[in-house]
Amino acid sequence: MTDNNKMNRLLLTGAAGGLGKVLRERLKPYANVLRLSDIAALAPAADAHEEVVPCDLADKAAVHALVEGCDAIVHLGGVSVERPFEEILEANIKGVFHIYEAARRHGVKRVVFASSNHVIGFYKQSERIDAHAARRPDGYYGLSKSFGEDVAQFYFDRWGIETVSIRIGSSFPEPANRRMMSTWLSYRDLTSLIEKSLFTPDVKHTVVYGMSNNRDVWWDNSAAAHLGFVAQDSSEVFRDKIEQQPPVAPTDPNAIYQGGAFTAQGPFGDSGNAR
Repeated sequence: MTDNNKMNRLLLTGAAGGLGKVLRERLKPYANVLRLSDIAALAPAADAHEEVVPCDLADKAAVHALVEGCDAIVHLGGVSVERPFEEILEANIKGVFHIYEAARRHGVKRVVFASSNHVIGFYKQSERIDAHAARRPDGYYGLSKSFGEDVAQFYFDRWGIETVSIRIGSSFPEPANRRMMSTWLSYRDLTSLIEKSLFTPDVKHTVVYGMSNNRDVWWDNSAAAHLGFVAQDSSEVFRDKIEQQPPVAPTDPNAIYQGGAFTAQGPFGDSGNAR
């Protein structure tokens, strides 16, 4: 580390994804060099403050080479939607293990892990939960993020690698539906939360819900108060637009579960309607 709010080299995985593209610019102030990685094609390095290193997270040797020389990792890489387990396994389960093993071997002591609200997706929208609530994944994707949180805890307990696991709600330019009015996380608030996650001392393994200052929320972040994160934005400015949408049927998962439609996706590869 060069000072209290800037490091020498920061690794951003998943840099070609939706949030990765947003954070590519927004994380530059926090490192002398931002190392960008993805299995998908990335735009070339814009200047000497960027490094582009393609990497398949399922390739252990490649991940170890990727992590070498980095001070911290913002780990967004992996499949970000519900998919067959075999696809989730490679990037999200093998991948997160490879990231932490590489962090251990190369002395990286801080990881920001992009977890997901789908770790607790089977809670009802009528329930309010905190970080200590039992996990209830809503699919294979949620299972992989639950595994990632366990890996983060294990690597802290065993080797002292600190992690902030951000259970990201819905981080888009604006909420797309009524459910997202509760789960929405603005890009500005996401960036601020990542900054706090990188530089707050003594976080151990902290789980925090990634949401803006929305009116109707299901998540209690009191267990992550030490991060000092205060959301600046709110989904309320979009309420009139969202309320113009047709009402959601009361039997629709988007009206029942915190994880919304993910609770009803799959299984994959079955014939007919067997479940």
